[in-house]
Amino acid sequence: MKVVAAYLLAVLGGNLTPSADDIKNILGSVGADAEEDRIELLLSQVAGKPIEELVAAGREKLASVPSGGGAAYAAPAAGGGAAAGGAAPAAEAKKEEKVEEKEESDDDMGFSLFD
Repeated sequence: MKVVAAYLLAVLGGNLTPSADDIKNILGSVGADAEEDRIELLLSQVAGKPIEELVAAGREKLASVPSGGGAAYAAPAAGGGAAAGGAAPAAEAKKEEKVEEKEESDDDMGFSLFD
């Protein structure tokens, strides 16, 4: 990933065809190790392709990756079940109110922010 990031930084900096040495210099400037085989693999795969095309292809691939999503949501019943459904949120609100706050503990091992 760091090789790809260094390649993109070089392209954003104006170098439309970065070489292996350019990528090594970028990685070296932040103290990262430059892996020669990964650099050569990346350069062989992106040779002759414009950055816009590469980004578009990457977006298409990312669109098919499952990303988890939110929790399932059950819609409240309509019509006759509305009266019964109205009581449930009130019960949930009462349960939330009963949650007690945890007492402060001495997890800071005797150090305080204001010492």
